[in-house]
Amino acid sequence: MQYEPQVIENNILKFWEEKKIFQKLMKLRKGKKKYSFLDGPITSNNPMGVHHAWGRVLKDLYQRFKAMQGFDQRYQNGFDCQGLWIEVEVEKELGFKSKKDIEKFGIENFSKACKERVNKFTKKQTEQSIRLGQWMNWKNSYYTCSDKNIEAIWYFLKLCHDKGWLYKGTRVLPWCIRCGTSSSKHEMSDEGWAELTHPGLFVKFPLKGRDKEYLLVWTTTAWTLSSNVAAAVHPELDYVKVKIGDEFLYLSEGAKKCLDKEFEVVEKLKGKDLIGLEYESLYSNFDAQKDVKHRVVEWKEVNEEEGTGIVHIAPGCGEEDQELGKVEDLKEIAPLDEFGNFMEGFGWLTGKNVSNIANEIINDLKKRNLLYKVEDYKHRYPVCWRCKEQLVFRLGKEWFIKSDEIRPLMKKEAKKVKWYPEFTGKIMQDWLDNMGDWNISRKRYWGLPLMFFECECGNLEIIGSLKELKEKAVNKKIVNKLPELHRPWIDEVKIKCSKCGKKVERIKEVGDCWLDAGIVPYSTMGYFDNREFWKSWFPPELISEYISQIKLWYYALLFMSITLEGVTPYKSVLTTMYVVDEKGDAMHKSAGNVIWFDEAVEKMGADVMRWLYVRQNPKFNLKFGYNVTNEVQRVLNVLYNTVKFMQTYMEANKMKPSQTKVKDPSNLWLLSRIQTLKEDVTSSMEELKPHVASNFLEDFFLNDLSRWYGQIIRDEIKPDVNSEIKEETLNIFYKVNLELLKLLSPFIPFVTESLYQDYFKKFEKTESIHLTDWPEIEKKYQDKKLEDGMEMVKKIVEFSNSKRHEKEIKLRYKLKKLTVNTKDENLVKDLSKVIEKMANVESVEIKKADELTVELDTEHTPELKEEWLLSELTRKIQASRKKMGFRIEDKVNLYLDDYFKKHKKRIEKTTGTKIKFGKIEGKKFQLVFDEIEIVFGIK
Repeated sequence: MQYEPQVIENNILKFWEEKKIFQKLMKLRKGKKKYSFLDGPITSNNPMGVHHAWGRVLKDLYQRFKAMQGFDQRYQNGFDCQGLWIEVEVEKELGFKSKKDIEKFGIENFSKACKERVNKFTKKQTEQSIRLGQWMNWKNSYYTCSDKNIEAIWYFLKLCHDKGWLYKGTRVLPWCIRCGTSSSKHEMSDEGWAELTHPGLFVKFPLKGRDKEYLLVWTTTAWTLSSNVAAAVHPELDYVKVKIGDEFLYLSEGAKKCLDKEFEVVEKLKGKDLIGLEYESLYSNFDAQKDVKHRVVEWKEVNEEEGTGIVHIAPGCGEEDQELGKVEDLKEIAPLDEFGNFMEGFGWLTGKNVSNIANEIINDLKKRNLLYKVEDYKHRYPVCWRCKEQLVFRLGKEWFIKSDEIRPLMKKEAKKVKWYPEFTGKIMQDWLDNMGDWNISRKRYWGLPLMFFECECGNLEIIGSLKELKEKAVNKKIVNKLPELHRPWIDEVKIKCSKCGKKVERIKEVGDCWLDAGIVPYSTMGYFDNREFWKSWFPPELISEYISQIKLWYYALLFMSITLEGVTPYKSVLTTMYVVDEKGDAMHKSAGNVIWFDEAVEKMGADVMRWLYVRQNPKFNLKFGYNVTNEVQRVLNVLYNTVKFMQTYMEANKMKPSQTKVKDPSNLWLLSRIQTLKEDVTSSMEELKPHVASNFLEDFFLNDLSRWYGQIIRDEIKPDVNSEIKEETLNIFYKVNLELLKLLSPFIPFVTESLYQDYFKKFEKTESIHLTDWPEIEKKYQDKKLEDGMEMVKKIVEFSNSKRHEKEIKLRYKLKKLTVNTKDENLVKDLSKVIEKMANVESVEIKKADELTVELDTEHTPELKEEWLLSELTRKIQASRKKMGFRIEDKVNLYLDDYFKKHKKRIEKTTGTKIKFGKIEGKKFQLVFDEIEIVFGIK
């Protein structure tokens, strides 16, 4: 039978909707023990790609699993609805190139356009998530752009201010000249980098008072040379003075490999011998460079692995440069405006844009004999995590939250969390060790308005709620008429300074979008309006996202929760790596290798996608493509056909499931195996290892149930076979298939529901498989010794088949005897009939020995050849029946040669036919065996 996921899934979606199955599940579990899951909000700026679906499947998997275990849950989905992710997409839509276009368009119009995009894609992503099989209370989704969420962050920021953590500081920060705003350090953590190639300049800095002597300095950011104030060396490194032609260059001894011209070492010295030397400014005619004393300084971070061992220092253009500048009291020269244009004071560079200035600087240095050489340099370089433009480092004033006081508390609480994979906990600890103060301000539009009111008198007032804003507002009517807490409407509100009484405007900046997502355990769970309700759901048992979120959402959650309550906001964290293409390359729109969710789900179905995700070890990237998913579909096809095989034989035998006493070793083994499977799957799920759980499940239905047990029982359950154990076998087969489907239902909810509705529902009281309970382990059926015995049997059969292969004897040809040598003879004694069947031998002898070996009697007697002929004939007859479209229970006439009269009963029993000897009638088929041609007919 063919497994058709799309047909099945569309039918099941209709069934769930019509019968309100999810609503019934929530009602069924309401009031039971709580399991709190917190959904990380998906950014509502585009339709979902297949990379979004991995995380959503794992979230749905755990909520379904916990529902089956009887837990009450909130089922609240989240949407990330403001910030630059949304703004950048709206800018593309409107054809905007910069912030100037937004302001020309009007902030009000732009904010409305952002909101329209949010509404469009929250609806789209909801539809896609439902198609994926995700169950959420969609009407109760939270939106980070909501007034409720915004107010909650105001409260948090006011608390930070009360603690003395909030401040405005001048820092060199990563800056996007396209977006016109800074990034925080955690935003650059993973997705804020790209492999790029830049020109590496080897520049000659002329030493003062030394004719034709130069420091050889290397940089990959040509534009920052305009703001150079110092050159740094390591005091303990070895340096050399080399002669090239009539010039002398200083560089570290280990960097001599960069010299591509003949040179002579004329002097060796230490870095400390260079400290204090002065050199001429590269741009002494720039007003910005006036009165700057350029000198060599000490810096122990200098190395000679790349470059020249002498580092160019521009404290207004680099974070580390700025730190060194504070130590050495160096001038901070800031050359760029917010759009990356050189400001006044930079001579011929003034007004030019940093993005395309490198070649002009190179040519200028060449003309003035200050350039030794240029080499392309490939390296990891920071890019804007929203628009992917290259960042610059720019000096500016921003708002920060101090981290030194909170850091040890965050580290302590993070250690209490259960992290999987385990290394993600270490990543968090390392990040907390190295994180700087949190840069929370962005010079943008559609985002959290920072309610900071700076008065000219120096007073700073932070508003912590809408109520407080109304109380302090100069014009309360404006506050009452606010359509929402966003720009430009919120900008109109002014307050009176509590110190001097002047009217004060809100600063124009908006907040870092990770504030929006970090507050959700408080804004969405009743912290501000129903504290008892909040306590009953906090902290969440589980959160799950991909690895970049360690330094983003996980970090923001932890920071904000420690600030508010001093505790971790999550007990367990399940983290995945990235979804990549089949070659292992990152998926990008520009590369043309992105696979969109709608396309994928229509081609393969949701369950195939889900099974691919759940069986993937989250420690590794997941390769996604149609070749990979075709293999997954074949796996699920085996499951589908195994259940249908059971259904077919139950119906062919007109059997209904019932309680039976179990005696047969094969059935006892299968009963034991399903108990062990329940145990393994449950413990793996609790350990946050769904990939291990799904591997246990797949191994069971592919190997134990289908390929092994199915072969053992095939002849016993045929309709015309009077087997003593038929009823027992079919009942066990039914029970195990039903329990298997229940175990699989959180993983692949569509096909399990479909199979349940198609057959099991006739005998089971529960309306949907998703309203059933998680299968309990029935210890009375668990027999580890029997399971070990069957594993040994499998090895024995494998050894036997290997010997057949050596002798080129097909498995379907019965042989006389198999001798098993083993030290555990009692382990397989009761399973000798299974060995006979699966090894296809007439008898099995078990002997005591030190190690497991087998001896197979491969003698070709006439009697055995007769058996082989019958085996080939019955196989061909059964295949022909199937080809003609007959069902198992159908009786058909078989026309055979008189030669087979002596085997009449056996052939009829095996093939489900009525034999007529003599003239061959009906549809004719041919079989050639051992150079003998046999013709038979079916009618």
